[in-house]
Amino acid sequence: MSFQDDAASVPNSSARPDRGSSERRKPVTPTPSSGHDRPTRTAALWVAVAVGLVVLVMLIVFFVQNQDMITVRFFGLEGTLALGTTLFIAAVGGGVLVALAGGARILQLRMSNHRRKKAVGGPGVAP
Repeated sequence: MSFQDDAASVPNSSARPDRGSSERRKPVTPTPSSGHDRPTRTAALWVAVAVGLVVLVMLIVFFVQNQDMITVRFFGLEGTLALGTTLFIAAVGGGVLVALAGGARILQLRMSNHRRKKAVGGPGVAP
């Protein structure tokens, strides 16, 4: 069974409406929704704060559970720190390296885009 067969079996309908017919279909307009379709900035901020608090609680639990003292050696320096603190410092150091690499790439792309606009004569370029 095809679409035309289905449409032909429905009363007062045709598979292909005639252009000259007096029965014109009105365009369907969507009904306005009662709520907001898009989340607000305040809602996004609230979610970010809630997620941040959950992460902080998890960090506190991590530090409390990993209080064993360990010896840390780095480039000839030696000291004792709590295991949780040592791992946290290592994670922050890795995050700083990733942020530096990402920042360098962003600067590289901005400079490339600026050079391309200048060569093409894009907006904001003085004659």
